[in-house]
This record gives sequence, C-alpha cells and structure tokens, in this order.
Amino acid sequence: MRALKDVSLRVAGVIEESIVDGPGIRFVLFLQGCRLRCPGCQNPQTWDFDGGTLVPLDEVLARIRENPLVHGVTFSGGEPFEQAASLLPLAKELKAQGYHLMAFSGFTLEQLVQKPECRALLEQLDLLVDGPFIEAQKSLDLRSIKIKVKEIKIPVAFASAFEGEIIRKADMKVEFYSGKNVTCELVTMR
Repeated sequence: MRALKDVSLRVAGVIEESIVDGPGIRFVLFLQGCRLRCPGCQNPQTWDFDGGTLVPLDEVLARIRENPLVHGVTFSGGEPFEQAASLLPLAKELKAQGYHLMAFSGFTLEQLVQKPECRALLEQLDLLVDGPFIEAQKSLDLRSIKIKVKEIKIPVAFASAFEGEIIRKADMKVEFYSGKNVTCELVTMR
C-alpha cells in the first residue's frame, strides 16, 4: 500500500467536531464529486469532480488526530465511494487506531458491493447510511432513519454481501446520537 503522503483525496470540506453526523463526537470529511445529483441534495456544491481541494491523506489523518475528543469519523459528500480507492488507506489507518467509521452514500449497499474498491472500503466501516436522497421523504425528525449496520456488539461478516445476498432483516431500536431512539433496519450478512 502506498504511503499516506503519496495519496490524496479531493475534499469539499470538513467539520472538526460534529454530534449530528453519527454516534459521539466525530470528524466529518466531505468528499468532492458525485454523479448521482439527487434532486434536493443539501450539498450540490460537492457534485463537481474538479471542485474542492486535493489533500494528502497524511494531512487529513493529522487533522483528525489533533482532537483527543474525536473518536469517530464520518465520510460524506458528495459521494465518498466515488473516491473509495483513495479513501481506503485512510480508513484502514483510522480503524487500526480505534476510530469508529461510518459513511453516508447515495448508492445502495447492493450497488456498492459490486465494485471491489467499494467492498474493501465497506469492510472498514462500522455503519453505512445508504441510498439516494429522496426529497419527498426528507425529515428533520431524527427518530426514524434507515441505516445498515455491520456490527452490533458482535461482528457480522460481510462475506455473502459481496455476492449481494441479504440474509435477514429485522426492525430494532438502537441508541444513536443525541440520546434519541432511532428506528433502524438491521441488515446482517452471513
């Protein structure tokens, strides 16, 4: 694997401390570029693949590590999986250092597992919020959100997900950020 200083991401922006983009205090990395262009998207300025700023991964990592209160990193955008191959070394390093990782994607899990570089990035994530933004379903009520969970207390392997096979779905309540109960669709993979 190339050194972190030799790989760059096209970054639209960051939030250094967020409590609304996943569990706990998180660093949020908004990646530049999205071909999905969902109507009503809250970040249309992130669509252009030539926008944003090229930032070496070692600089992103150093910025994340500056804050001892941050224990999680959220990849958003734009579409983070458009840069999956470049994002992967950062995700692996963050995971090795004990950070909780999640991503928001306009693609579905079933679409993402079709691409090897996206599968590899998925293996590093603890949470994935997937699927296109649908303006008619927009809600500011955080009590109901669909998420795909790789792990809840016990590891759930993704092996058959790579073949697109979803084994079990179950509704459940989990404690999410802001201390609110969030209704989730738990999707486990054999």
